[in-house]
Amino acid sequence: MSRLAEFRKLEQKMADQLAELESMKGDSGLQQEMDFENKLRALLGEYGFSLRNVINLLDPHASRRSTGEAAPKVVRIARNVKIYKNPNSGELIETKGGNHRQLKEWKTEFGADVVESWRTQ
Repeated sequence: MSRLAEFRKLEQKMADQLAELESMKGDSGLQQEMDFENKLRALLGEYGFSLRNVINLLDPHASRRSTGEAAPKVVRIARNVKIYKNPNSGELIETKGGNHRQLKEWKTEFGADVVESWRTQ
């Protein structure tokens, strides 16, 4: 592309952007937002606050998100071991959850409340 063609293309882009800027200046919604921003900045100056102070007042965790600071770690509590003893066979099952294969089989065969009565711990 020649330098002249590049110049004309940029000139056209600039004319389009200026036309868009002029149309935005007449937009009442934009004018309202600009008025709000000016009043807000004046109010912040009057009380000696910054935007960051206001954000921290409204959402204390927002500053961590913006700075990349990690949230405090939540410590999970370990599950307790449950021990079931089948009185028919004497078999023991130790589990921390209800997803144990043999325990599920017992619950389908004998019923969940019966198997829970076999719990020793």
